[in-house]
Amino acid sequence: MHDVSTTPPVLAAELAHAWADIQRHHPELPDLAAPESLIGESSSACGAELSFERLLHEAVHGIAAARGVRDTSRAGRYHNRRFLAIAEELGLDHPEDPHPSSGFSLVTMSPETKRRYRPTAERLQRALKAHIAATASDTKRSFRGPAARHGSSGGGVRVKAVCECGRNVRVVPSVLAQAPIVCGACKTPFQIVDAVTVGASS
Repeated sequence: MHDVSTTPPVLAAELAHAWADIQRHHPELPDLAAPESLIGESSSACGAELSFERLLHEAVHGIAAARGVRDTSRAGRYHNRRFLAIAEELGLDHPEDPHPSSGFSLVTMSPETKRRYRPTAERLQRALKAHIAATASDTKRSFRGPAARHGSSGGGVRVKAVCECGRNVRVVPSVLAQAPIVCGACKTPFQIVDAVTVGASS
């Protein structure tokens, strides 16, 4: 059994530990001010799921900020060649050609980088699995949304929403309730995953 009330702080501590390991190899990387802000956060430009690889991606942005380098454009979606240069310093591989909308955001760990960070990445993965198991068991009882579970109005707490073609976004439920957010590819509204699942089974 996982305690939902304690899992997020534990995961936040593991994120801070993993970030510190990256700092050990790249001392100019600034501190991670709020590791808990990455929990439940998703960005199609920076990686949909939280992982050690995603953490390295965020570290590239951190070093770019420390150097005063503008590494993205188009409201942070397009990752340019300055992002790419720092990503290579951190041991991240990349496709040859940029993605039309997100540029060089789809970076992956090189074999050497995987070896360097293996113990830390495995430790973080265990914490992530515990967090996912805890939150999944909580949502099986009823769909109340993260905002209701944590007793807030929903400000800043995002949940996953999907469209018919399978693309996904993270959105504050109250924002989605104001008006539909329509996918540019399939022209259907994004819907919160857990709400769709519960609605289909009831």
